[in-house]
Amino acid sequence: MTSSRPYLIRALYEWIVDNGFTPYMLVDTSLEMVEVPRAFVENGRIILNISPEATHSLVLGNEAVTFNARFSGTAMDVHVPVVSVLAIYARENGQGMMFGEQDDTTPPDPNPDGPGKPDIDTAPKPPAEAKRPSLKIVK
Repeated sequence: MTSSRPYLIRALYEWIVDNGFTPYMLVDTSLEMVEVPRAFVENGRIILNISPEATHSLVLGNEAVTFNARFSGTAMDVHVPVVSVLAIYARENGQGMMFGEQDDTTPPDPNPDGPGKPDIDTAPKPPAEAKRPSLKIVK
């Protein structure tokens, strides 16, 4: 199953912009594939304004977020792998979403024996003696 992160990033971006707010993205810059202006990185992280007014050619793809923006007057191409996006939120009110620092592409298999084989330890057991419900009149 593919990661839900790029879909959530796109949905939250659209929601933030539709409400007239400024979308900000918190990025973990520790991966080598992250291309951001290193002068603005603090503690291995950077906050990027990804609003339509601040970016040019913004692409919120399944593998990466890419755009062109000016930093201190200098144009730069920015490339952020989706796994490096730690949060997307509105600058004005902080509403948005934080993501875990690990990749969410493959959930753990609850039944490692394969499909079609019930897990005997976790299968629901029938009650020992089923009682019929009874009603009682209270005055």
